Amino acid sequence: MKTVLLNGGWGRPVNAVLGATVVTIGGWLAWDQAGYEGLVLFFAAASAFLMWRGRTIGLIWAWVTLLLGVESVLWPIITMVQIRAVTDQPSDQQMGVMLSAVVMGMFSSVFWLAFSYGLFRRAGAVASGVPAASSRVNRQE
Repeated sequence: MKTVLLNGGWGRPVNAVLGATVVTIGGWLAWDQAGYEGLVLFFAAASAFLMWRGRTIGLIWAWVTLLLGVESVLWPIITMVQIRAVTDQPSDQQMGVMLSAVVMGMFSSVFWLAFSYGLFRRAGAVASGVPAASSRVNRQE
């Protein structure tokens, strides 16, 4: 049953929908003021993008992790814009919120972008037929 489900043409669409769900939840966490209609539109756009760019399941998840990295970079910026829209001079509590958003956004974006780099590199090595471990150049000194 598992082989039929994944090889029967359902593997990519199911993973694209799951990936779009993850990306939509990340977008909702980054921008908590997004309405229901905005999230549905974001989910539809993410699903279409992942089906368009993800030729394999590995590429779909590489794109998902890349989009999560971009969302992590945007999260502190969105937080700063939202605070700036409320007041010209942020309070100490708001400054703490901005600081935690910048620190967590930096760490999570580095993680997700590095992870997506590895997945894209692995997908490129698989597509070219070269094993990922032997794609590195060994330098003898």
